[in-house]
Order: sequence, then C-alpha cells, then structure tokens
Amino acid sequence: MSAPRFMAGSDALAAAMVAAGCRFFAGYPMTPFTGVLEAMAQRLPGAGGVCMNAESELEAIGMCWGAAAIGARAATGSTGQGLALMQESLAEMTSARLPLVVLNMARGQGDYFQTTRGGGHGDYRLPVLAPVDVSEAVTHVSLAFGWAEAWRTPVMLFGDYYLAHTHRSVSIPAPEEPVTPAWAVDGRSGGTGRARLISPLGTVKQRDGQGAQAGYDLAVHYRACADRTRAMLDGIAPRIEAETGGDTAVLVVAYGSPAAYVRAAVRELRAEGLPVGYARPVTLVPFPYGALARLARGCRAVAVYENNSGQAVDDVRLAVDGQVPVEFIGGLSMDPSGFGIAPDLDVTHLKERIMQLVGRVAAR
Repeated sequence: MSAPRFMAGSDALAAAMVAAGCRFFAGYPMTPFTGVLEAMAQRLPGAGGVCMNAESELEAIGMCWGAAAIGARAATGSTGQGLALMQESLAEMTSARLPLVVLNMARGQGDYFQTTRGGGHGDYRLPVLAPVDVSEAVTHVSLAFGWAEAWRTPVMLFGDYYLAHTHRSVSIPAPEEPVTPAWAVDGRSGGTGRARLISPLGTVKQRDGQGAQAGYDLAVHYRACADRTRAMLDGIAPRIEAETGGDTAVLVVAYGSPAAYVRAAVRELRAEGLPVGYARPVTLVPFPYGALARLARGCRAVAVYENNSGQAVDDVRLAVDGQVPVEFIGGLSMDPSGFGIAPDLDVTHLKERIMQLVGRVAAR
C-alpha cells in the first residue's frame, strides 16, 4: 500500500487499475468517463500496458474481447450512453467466459436498470459494485478484477461525475504482477489438435456435418452458463453498510455517491433525536435482499433516495416484501449539461425530505 496521496477520482481509479495488473484499456471519451481514459493513457505505457482511444464504444469493447481472450487483464468503460453500445458484447463475453472490468461513470443514477439488469441478450448477470467515494472505489477496483478472474465474467463498477472528479487522499494498493491464465488463447496450443477455444457458443469445436456427434451441443453450453451464473451469485456475498438503532422508525436507503449525503443527513437527524437509520447497498448485483429485509423489520417505513425517477426502489420493495411501506424520496436532479451534478445533493435539503416522511409516519 502506497503512502496516502491527494488525487482526483479518475486518476485514483487509473492508478488502482494499473496496480491491480490491468495491462489493456480501451475507451471512447465521454464526460465524466473521459478523465479515466486520459489517466490510463498516461499510466499504462510506463507499466508495459496499452491504452487505446477507440473510434467508438463498439471498437473499444471489441478490442477488449481480443485482449481478454489472450489472457491480459483488461478494462473499459463509458457513461450509460456509451455502455448501451457495448451491451451485445458484454452479454456474449459472459457466455464466452471472459473476465473484464467495466466502469460506468454515469450521469446521475439513471443507469441503474442498465447496470443491474443489462441490455444485452440471453440469460446473464454481471456483478456490480457501487462505491460511495474515491477511497472505496480504489478498493473496489482490486475486488472487481478478483471477481472477474475468479468467475471469468465482466464485472461492473458503477460510478458517476462525483467519483470521477472529487479529490481525496487515497492509498493505492501494492502492484500485482498479472499471470497469464491457463485458458488463454495465446497461440501456445495451436497446431496440437487440442487448441483452446474462446466463444460465446461453447468450448467444443463444431465439425462440419457432424453436429452433436462431434460433441457440440449448444443447449449444453447454455445450461452450463446458467449453472455458472447461479454459482457466482451464490458465491459472492452481498455487501451492505448500515447505521441504525433500536428506535429506527424510518430507514433511508441510498447507494453510490448520493449515499454519502444521505448518510450525513441521517447522522444529523439522529443527533437531533429523530428515529431514523441509514442503509447503503454496496453490491447492486448480488443485491443484499436478506440484509435489507432484516434491517427493515420493526421500522414503520423505508425511504429510498436515488438521482433518477425511481429504479433501485424496485429492488428495495422486493427485499422488504411488504413488511413495511416503501416510499421514494428521490428524483431526477441534473445540471444544465446533463453531466450528473445534482443540486438536490445538499444535506439540508435531504434532511427536509426525510423529516417530512418521519412526520407523515408519526401521524399515521
């Protein structure tokens, strides 16, 4: 671990990715992702890696396909608009069992459905981490690469403008030296008759005119993918941060950067004697349904704040399963450029919204 340094979020993310062994990065500039791409272009060559400013997000994800297939630790990213162009490849990379770390430096939180449900085809899920600040994002980078390699899957890190542009004092983990995985298609098995195969259609070669007789059965591959997804979601422990007390009447749920403001508002309200608590899902996939359900027991209401028209509130309702009412206290809050700088992210303003709900609950 390095000595703490005052760094912009974009640069800290880049430093953490290089330290985690990332040696290939590709992307197309789009605010607030652009700073990460620029920082990787500065840092990767000195570490023996390659950073590509691609012609578009389609080319960026295609380049990552090739880099990941030969065993390089690879990463890409964009905003939600750019990631929309990557959805087909992300879906197929899960079927091909290729590890990749993907950054969504979102504009607000309108990409929750895209990030947690995906827009690609087929029956797939991607693990998703939602850091609350730059310091946590640095630790999540290492975790994301670990999950990507352990489960051979793309892993999403859900950030935003604040994460990219906030300066914090952070410590970068000690560098890791990447090792080429045994399954990599790096040419060593060519000409042996047992050449490795990376494909969303399976790991068994199809012989012309022989089909299933040659061992090729796409249904078998799809069932294996489904089994692996279930094992992955069971194998990754959902993460949640919570601050509650025995008197909690209203539990306020938020995730990502806005959760830092909600947490501050709840702490001030508790200091003023109001019976409120706070919970932050850290993993959005797998979502901490069980932990959130336990926290909601005994409460009179659960409030959800997010910077959109209401998306994660659906997962909160699934978690609570009718135990208590779930009320949405968020809403879309954007700057004129649409970059995701939210005027509503003000502790005083959030306290007022929470206090209004506490008053309504007390009057029931």
